Amino acid sequence: MPLGTPPGGPAARSRRHRPRPTALGTALGAAALLALTAPPAGASPERSPQPSHCAAAARLHVPGAARQQLSCLDGLTTADTVTSGHTDPADWAGLTPAGLAAPRGVPGVQIDGYFPDTSATNGHHGWQHDAQFVIRLPDRWNGGLVISGSPGTRKQYANDRAIGDWVLARGYAFAATDKGNTGTDFYRDGTAPGDAVAEWNQRVTQLTRAARAVTAQRYRRPPARTLVTGLSNGGYLVRWQLENHPELYDGGVDWEGTLWRPQGPNLLTFLPPALRAYPAYAKGGADAGRAHAALLAAGFPAGSEFLWPFHHQNYWDVTQRTYREELDPDFDGATQAGTPFCVSGTPACDADYSYATRPAPVRAAVSKIALTGRIGKPLITLHGTLDVLLPLSRDSDVYARMVHDAGRDALYRYYRIEGGTHVDALFDTFPDRLRPLTPCHRSAFTALENWLNHRHLPPADHTVRRPRAAGPAALVNHCPLS
Repeated sequence: MPLGTPPGGPAARSRRHRPRPTALGTALGAAALLALTAPPAGASPERSPQPSHCAAAARLHVPGAARQQLSCLDGLTTADTVTSGHTDPADWAGLTPAGLAAPRGVPGVQIDGYFPDTSATNGHHGWQHDAQFVIRLPDRWNGGLVISGSPGTRKQYANDRAIGDWVLARGYAFAATDKGNTGTDFYRDGTAPGDAVAEWNQRVTQLTRAARAVTAQRYRRPPARTLVTGLSNGGYLVRWQLENHPELYDGGVDWEGTLWRPQGPNLLTFLPPALRAYPAYAKGGADAGRAHAALLAAGFPAGSEFLWPFHHQNYWDVTQRTYREELDPDFDGATQAGTPFCVSGTPACDADYSYATRPAPVRAAVSKIALTGRIGKPLITLHGTLDVLLPLSRDSDVYARMVHDAGRDALYRYYRIEGGTHVDALFDTFPDRLRPLTPCHRSAFTALENWLNHRHLPPADHTVRRPRAAGPAALVNHCPLS
């Protein structure tokens, strides 16, 4: 969801011709908030000999792309692409624990490019053009394709460390998109409230179709498996795709996806109470107890208090203001994205925002991007119990009930990860209290593979306990779901 986004390029076209806002934050402080087919023949890259490095690369064309740039690389993972300039570490800063290894030895073809778009928040490659994508095609292919949309409002390389490295090393082709707009000015894109976020879903669908086609060009056969996965806003995209375009995918893994519902809960229902109560809690004194109770009532779990200062400073305020501007721009009139860290009682202060009392057009804007729970392919959700940007009681717990109410339990598994929080880099600061979700995502992805390829049902929904005796190295590398 609103995972921090690195500073972006020029703003997109101004919706309703409003004045430009001031800068809103740093990389971690900016807002942001994935028909069953035959299984791949042989799961490992070693068992599937493929064309020599860059063979027939000249014939590759991404359908619908307005621009593409093809590179033959000796390494497609970040262990090599950082040096070669084919990724941007700023895109994935803060998303993974420092001890996460980067695999090497994955030669292949990388295609960078963009689809036609009218906004220009993404400055990568000097293109100043949105709807940028990256497609990576390893020489040794296992027959599968993984699709991902960026978390938060980051750009197309944001999943390179957390997801891309691992799936490429296992032989998958990998494609990712910037979702069509980036940075803290993302709400300027589109002409009506909700348009900017709605475009995210369209861009993932567009990339999936194009990536399936170019994968077939490269290997002379279509992918036997197409999986979709992502974290935060990327997890929301997984849910939406499997609800609305299940024909394009075989399954997905949702890593703490954002929940949007017209009736709530959603970001705009639980962030304002946190912004209102936190200053009194932090100050201490007579009102601190009442403020603490208000934060718990808003959904922020007991035991997560040590994470509240960081999230108040870096996430809650900017996330509330920018997403409220996207969905309810009339709340603050001509001002764009409100007043940072305003005190409750200030006119048009987001700390006093009341979603329940806002007019019907606000819920109509949320309806454009809303989830239903009506998934059409297998989905695994994982969510940390100490997530204090998207508290699981207001997010994935609710989504799991939506899936149940839609009668789709047979397609769904949900794992609460004890000690997990929204940003894995915080594990490096609190290794004695947190656990990273990256290895849990890998376990969930493997469980999905076994579910699809071998019909081995994943474990039933449960809380994955944090092993008390495990050290940091074990937690970074292991997260068994059973």
